[in-house]
Amino acid sequence: MRPPTHILVVNGIKVRRPVFVLGAPHSGVDLLARALKRSPGFHLTMGRAAVAHVVYAFARRPSIMRRKGGGAVRVLRDALAEAWQIVPGACAECPASCREAGAVTGGGPCASPGAVVRFGDANPDLLYSAPILLQAFPDARFIQFIRDGRDVTADMLADRTSMSLFRTSMLSDETEFPNPFLGVNSSEHREKWTAMDSAGKCALRWRSAVRLSAALRQEMPPDQLLTVRYEEMAQSPGATVAAVSEFVESRVSKVALYGTGAPKVGAWRSRLRPDDLALVEKVAKEELTRLGYL
Repeated sequence: MRPPTHILVVNGIKVRRPVFVLGAPHSGVDLLARALKRSPGFHLTMGRAAVAHVVYAFARRPSIMRRKGGGAVRVLRDALAEAWQIVPGACAECPASCREAGAVTGGGPCASPGAVVRFGDANPDLLYSAPILLQAFPDARFIQFIRDGRDVTADMLADRTSMSLFRTSMLSDETEFPNPFLGVNSSEHREKWTAMDSAGKCALRWRSAVRLSAALRQEMPPDQLLTVRYEEMAQSPGATVAAVSEFVESRVSKVALYGTGAPKVGAWRSRLRPDDLALVEKVAKEELTRLGYL
């Protein structure tokens, strides 16, 4: 039996049917986030520290989310409530990518309380906390992105932020195994993971993310989860906007999605070294094949 909906109020606005955009790094989450941020009535955050700290604490120690008493639910809900506050200077705490997506200059805010009717967040790593998100917001809508793992790896390798998460801050004495965030199934594989080339670590993260996405598809009510293929969005952005608009029951900005300058499909062919490509296709062969990329 699903728990009753908790009524969260932010800036005097009741949070109903919040939208969360999830996926592996560089799967297209940021592109749709831009469109949602610039859509009428939406207040969507990206990468706020309050949320990221909780997400990565859960990623290091997944057992926190399984503890009885609802502590994880309250912590994540409170972090999002803090991130969604619409006050002067709030946007100064957002990363540059969020401010740019919202066309914000200075400290913001990026939204007007009188115009906001929907909230959301597009930290892709919320994927690892999706079951807790559903408990925190039983009426939430989830949009998950799937993209070719080879293109994801090519973009991750060029992204300092993505690569920094493979450092000791994520792999500490508190890190538990199996660990979906790192894609490592057992503590016995820890040394092997540490010695693995960066492309292999990226492939493990992607592999784990798409496995979690498949599990969500099986476990989550179909009216609350929409899966978007990056390649289909790149080919037909209008169709993607239409599908997302229908799913979230709100008009999503077409202009913002069309004007993003999204990375090209199949760019891995010129960006991945042969050794890196071979490693990615070895590590993620099963998932690349199942999804039709091999």
